[in-house]
Amino acid sequence: MTTTEDQTPKLTEEHIERLKENMGKVEELSKRLVEVMASKTPHTAALDGPNQELFAKAATAYWAEAMQNPAKLLERQIEYWGKSVLNFAEAQKALTSDEDGEPKTQVTDKRFSNPMWESNPYFRLILQQYQTNAEAIAQAVASVDDLDETDKQRLQYFSQQIIDMMAPTNFLATNPDALEKAIETEGQSLIQGLENLVSDLEANDGEMVVRLADESAFEIGGNIATTPGDVVYRNRMMELIQYKPATETVHETPIVLFPPWINKFYILDLKAQNSLIKWVTEQGYTLFVVSWVNADSSHADVGMEDYIQDGFLTAIEEVKKICKVKQVNAVGYCIAGTTLNLTLSLMKQRGDKSIKSATFFTTLTDFGEQGEFTPFLQNDFVDGIEEQTTKDGVLKAWIIGRTMSFLRSRDLIYTPAIRSYMMGETPPAFDLLYWNGDGANLPGRMAIQYLRGLCQSNDFVADGFEMLGHKLHIKDVDVPLMAITCETDHIAAWKDCYRGVQKMGSKSKTFVVAQSGHIAGIVNPPSKKKYGHYTNPDLKLDADTWLKEADFHEGSWWPMWEAWLKKRSGKQVPARDTGDSNHPRLCPAPGTYVLVKATR
Repeated sequence: MTTTEDQTPKLTEEHIERLKENMGKVEELSKRLVEVMASKTPHTAALDGPNQELFAKAATAYWAEAMQNPAKLLERQIEYWGKSVLNFAEAQKALTSDEDGEPKTQVTDKRFSNPMWESNPYFRLILQQYQTNAEAIAQAVASVDDLDETDKQRLQYFSQQIIDMMAPTNFLATNPDALEKAIETEGQSLIQGLENLVSDLEANDGEMVVRLADESAFEIGGNIATTPGDVVYRNRMMELIQYKPATETVHETPIVLFPPWINKFYILDLKAQNSLIKWVTEQGYTLFVVSWVNADSSHADVGMEDYIQDGFLTAIEEVKKICKVKQVNAVGYCIAGTTLNLTLSLMKQRGDKSIKSATFFTTLTDFGEQGEFTPFLQNDFVDGIEEQTTKDGVLKAWIIGRTMSFLRSRDLIYTPAIRSYMMGETPPAFDLLYWNGDGANLPGRMAIQYLRGLCQSNDFVADGFEMLGHKLHIKDVDVPLMAITCETDHIAAWKDCYRGVQKMGSKSKTFVVAQSGHIAGIVNPPSKKKYGHYTNPDLKLDADTWLKEADFHEGSWWPMWEAWLKKRSGKQVPARDTGDSNHPRLCPAPGTYVLVKATR
């Protein structure tokens, strides 16, 4: 292949022949694709989209509005037709002109950063018509008034998903980056892309789960999750890891950290430079971390009460025995923070004072407002999940991962899919994305309890959440507590977390809003001096006023939390080695449960 002076690729006969040869390899890969799709295990259709009743109600409302105000509908239609004709006319003019196309608008959407979207008449027409169509759909949805707020929010969400799915960048024939790459590589990029697609489908039982990271670049316990420690207790629910001390003396009161079981604990120990686990030991604390079992069909009947009894309460008791103390400081992250609240209510009602203080990372307790999860927390989806978990025994990791990804579909689905399947690129060696793809299955019974009783019914802050013979309630959470939330968190919105903390019964509450999102806001080591945080002691204020009047602090919240924790951690004692005579070292950290991959 040669290039002209303007660097435009010029195809030679030899180049075209090699391109044809590479395209011939598609047949073999296509056979594999057909085979994997033919053997795909079907799943409940309700998991793939909302009940059609939503769209039927929207259509009925739209046409009712049109009948009452036909002029408005005609006005929109004429506007749409006009824009479409102008788009075409402009393209025709550019095609018959000898002059290069001149950009007429500033394209800020990074999906359309290739200059050809503005300079090439073909691609400019495609982009302009896509923008026209997207605007028309958004206007149509906005004009539907005869829907309740939940249905309106869902309609807006799913219509935006349709708009994003139909973006021209998602199709080879209308993606200049992919076409240029195909020509430059003589079609090899398409062959490699199809190989990547087939490999991902084969690895996920035919489900479309885009691989986000180069999995061969990481080894759990090798180059991630490497802080020294030992598993000192194990049961059917969890492994309890005690980390080796990094100081000669430690605070008397140990810390027990409960990570979420939707993902694995090593997000807090990816590498030494940003490991919260390593940092905590370096501040002079005895740290225990729970590593949860990756559920399979044998855990179908495991419920929230099992996580409380065999997870939280058991871990606390074993830590007390190992450290020979009466109390611990507990930390709960995300769903584990929610469950720590349930545990604290139970302990309050039982008169158990084993927890001296509690720290919550990005923790929801009041689900009265469902935020960005609203589209997925209605009965049609939850009914579908219940049907599928009844069949499988678990809520499979790919379903959870797909749902999370669709909340940020451009970044977590379409962009990586384009790079992998159209451009033929190898996913990046990025530890955070590797962790994100290393999901865990949830026990079926537990998943439905959580979705029905907490997310949908909001029992914990309403009439009480029935469990273990008690009616658990948020007002029972009365230990000194600190809640760390994240400003741009789309999973546990900080305002929703704030509303829950306001309802807790503790007289000593500290609330923090860290900059950034669900992960980066928590994994924010002081050494990076990257994200700051907000504090305000007045928790009687509404959320907006709280933030407006809050003090901003540069840098990580970790040192501030450690200063708060130090006051509740007792005197200095000689550093503790891992385990004891009744708790032998079963294996080195990070243990064995974390190595188990989710079943497909």
